[in-house]
Amino acid sequence: MKKTFNPPSVRRPFGNYNHGLLVPPGAALLVTSGQLGIGLDDTIPSDITAQAELCFEAIKAILEEAEMSFADVIRISGFVTRREDFPAYMAVRDRYTLDPKPVSTLLVIGGFTRPEFLVEVEVTAAKIF
Repeated sequence: MKKTFNPPSVRRPFGNYNHGLLVPPGAALLVTSGQLGIGLDDTIPSDITAQAELCFEAIKAILEEAEMSFADVIRISGFVTRREDFPAYMAVRDRYTLDPKPVSTLLVIGGFTRPEFLVEVEVTAAKIF
């Protein structure tokens, strides 16, 4: 079992994540590349929610191919280009994450390789088989 860490000497997390997560010995580790909000047909939705959903659906497919699920995700790193997209991104992220909640980082950045991209998400997952 993964063990969570939210010490009383550290401010509680701002959202649905944990400050620390300990993975037991013997776990298989999966690290994904950043996933962008682009469909199989190369369409890029214009809104953050739809792009974030595409990111998390891509991650879901990668996890499934590795015989894992969002229950195995231990770390999420999200990147958005607009501060005002923070709540919409978080709402999508929270629909996909499961307990114990992973550790999480969200950065507001200047942009991606193409200006129409609004969000990118990468995860690390660990599972004992």
